[in-house]
Amino acid sequence: MHSMLIVGLSLHILSSTFWAGTSFTLARTGGLGGERLFRPQIGAAVVSVLTGAILWGITYGTAFGPSQKILALGAVCAIIAAVLQMVLGGRTIHALKKGLIEEAGALSLITKVQRPAAGLLAVTIISMALSRYV
Repeated sequence: MHSMLIVGLSLHILSSTFWAGTSFTLARTGGLGGERLFRPQIGAAVVSVLTGAILWGITYGTAFGPSQKILALGAVCAIIAAVLQMVLGGRTIHALKKGLIEEAGALSLITKVQRPAAGLLAVTIISMALSRYV
């Protein structure tokens, strides 16, 4: 159990750091590199959400006190960010690859997806920090 917690926490922290970092960067750079980062970013999001769920089960089980409520808010924000990036970002990248939109338009759309996702991930990070002290 102890080694599972260490591995799960390590995977969660690494994938979450990459996911949030690429989201913040793409939001600030006008989406530059969004096409190349899409798959790794979504992969990191999936690993982050799955390991977060596993860590929740290991750490809290069925408990749902004030700390878990704050953490749940962050989890919901992270899931919404992932869905935004997967669906809207994925559609934009697909349209760009098919030649249905120009690169400038795609970069604008990628930025419009990454900005709210970055904000949601910022709420997630804050909730993880705060949940420890409630």
